[in-house]
Amino acid sequence: LSPGAKMGCFTFIKVMMILFNLAIFLSGGTLLGVGIWVKVDGQSFVNIFGTLSSSILQVVNVSYVLIVIGSILLVIGFLGCYGAQKESKCLLMMFFSVVLIIFIAEVAVAVVALVYTSLAESLLTAVVTPILKEKYGVDKIFTHIWNATMTEVHCCGLNNYTDFNDSVWYETHGTFPAPCCDMLQPCNITAFPPLAHPDLCGCLLQGCFKQILEEIRTNAGVAGGVAAGIAALEIAAMAVAMYLYCRLDEK
Repeated sequence: LSPGAKMGCFTFIKVMMILFNLAIFLSGGTLLGVGIWVKVDGQSFVNIFGTLSSSILQVVNVSYVLIVIGSILLVIGFLGCYGAQKESKCLLMMFFSVVLIIFIAEVAVAVVALVYTSLAESLLTAVVTPILKEKYGVDKIFTHIWNATMTEVHCCGLNNYTDFNDSVWYETHGTFPAPCCDMLQPCNITAFPPLAHPDLCGCLLQGCFKQILEEIRTNAGVAGGVAAGIAALEIAAMAVAMYLYCRLDEK
């Protein structure tokens, strides 16, 4: 290519890099704002948008997830947009490094989730179960989200009903949460059947983790397509950042 064509190509890619990362920056700001909104006034958010059912996000604090993702997108968008605008090799390399770290982390999480499902379940159990015991029935938003999850997914607790043993809810009410049981008959810890007799007492014994995992497997094609699309965007972003970085040496 002639020097003019090369310069035109460089300028085009630079502008696209700026626009793309500006969109990421604005998206990150939006998610961060929504996350703060959910944290400060979660009930109004749930009332307006409803509950995110059948999603793994329902077993964690949604506000923290949004804040973390929004903050990461803000950093990535700023580094990419400002680095391309100012033609800063330092910022472009930082952008490349951050995206690469995120890409490697996503691949690692995917491998653990697909190959080591039992390990993922153990890690999730260690984190979520104590929170479930302490916050269910105490935190209104957390309780509302879990109730919607257990009702729509037809499950009880993360692993099974025993997640509510010694919980604040059971110590206060002496029963399992209503979504776990058939309200036509009582269901308490003394009358609760062993796992070998799921037809007694009218209670759900299966945990939400396995139910959600089954739904994810059912929609594996869609999930895989979304994951592949995100990975492709990340690879393209790294390639563009490295192209601009190398072209700056020639300039």
